[in-house]
Amino acid sequence: MGFIKRGTNMKILFIAPYQPNLIRVRPYQLIRHLSKQGHQITLIFYDSKIDPEVQLQLEKICHQVIGFESSNILSLINVISSLPGKTPLQANYGWVPTMDKTINQLIQNGNFHFDVIHIEHIRAVKYGLSIIKNNSLYPPICWDSVDSITHLFSQASKQHPNRLARFVLKLEVKRTAKFEPETASLFNQVLVTSPTDHQIFLDLLNQNKKQAQITVLPNGVDLEYFMEDESIHREEKTIVISGKMSYHANQKMVLRFVEDILPKVWAIDPEVKLWIVGKDPGEKIRSLAEDQRIEVTGWVADIRPYLQKATLAVAPLAYGAGIQNKILEAQACGTPVITSHSAIQALDVIPGQDLLASDDNDEFANLILDLIVDKEKRTRIGKNGRLYVESNHSWDAVATQLGYLYEALI
Repeated sequence: MGFIKRGTNMKILFIAPYQPNLIRVRPYQLIRHLSKQGHQITLIFYDSKIDPEVQLQLEKICHQVIGFESSNILSLINVISSLPGKTPLQANYGWVPTMDKTINQLIQNGNFHFDVIHIEHIRAVKYGLSIIKNNSLYPPICWDSVDSITHLFSQASKQHPNRLARFVLKLEVKRTAKFEPETASLFNQVLVTSPTDHQIFLDLLNQNKKQAQITVLPNGVDLEYFMEDESIHREEKTIVISGKMSYHANQKMVLRFVEDILPKVWAIDPEVKLWIVGKDPGEKIRSLAEDQRIEVTGWVADIRPYLQKATLAVAPLAYGAGIQNKILEAQACGTPVITSHSAIQALDVIPGQDLLASDDNDEFANLILDLIVDKEKRTRIGKNGRLYVESNHSWDAVATQLGYLYEALI
């Protein structure tokens, strides 16, 4: 290990459980910046639908891109077939036999000579296990777990709004608590986005008497894409809350804000408006727009205008794992952020300087009201937030760190 000269261009086989794009931002930006640094990427992924425009973007930055469509029926069959066993439903969810066959053919084809294999998320990890099973010789494997699913699901099993989902999540946690450490021990390197997830993995490894190399690789922000636009006038008394609205933690966040915090704000200032920005909002969230002061956008092609126009951004997350990119993207746009303490556990921010944080509904509402009337404070926190992400969350620096980790495996 470690015999490759630092800075050497590498051939990387990158396996993902979805088509990387600006929403699935971590794999997209890692691929983009690794490619920019001279590394040759062969990307293979599955998704329920392949976007041809995104495919063209990926083909411009990758040596080769191979995508497989996976139907909802196939995913359902995968989940049902997992029920009698011990493998987490998440790990079986995206199994596409033709993709597995292609991956092993790529590895066995002597023309490719990959230096390292990158596996993205637990939903693609079964392909890595197949590589180990079906090949006597294969390149070092780096598994980017991103978060500890055990940590995320243990929180969700208590706080998910749906009772059936809570029951399923409790069963899944029992499986992931064994699967994550056992799987991690089989790979050369495992990545997570935060110190909290790092500690969870170490605890699980210790409990299961396993060993693995776990490293924190934080999320980044595209600092050239997300930035303040001084030509755009910020709308007064306007709050933005963003995220993929089909994700249970984001659903709970939005409902908590609208039901428990926003009424306290409106009691003092009824003119405050809210933008709920993100794809796939369910009926309950869409119905919030019955109040004319609330706009539910659904999917938007570009989230930046909402971040750049809003007075402030909020993210009162009750639970979650890893790094919350919604916070970093708002900070990169110079938008002051108010969030919960649990949402910043993975960040090196200084509350009160780089953003504001509270877990108390009354205090959260007061922080909003204070920022709305104090332009100088809004500007100061917005500028400090931008400086924070510039210093700590550049994707180019994150990709460079990942390249060094790859080199150490070879």
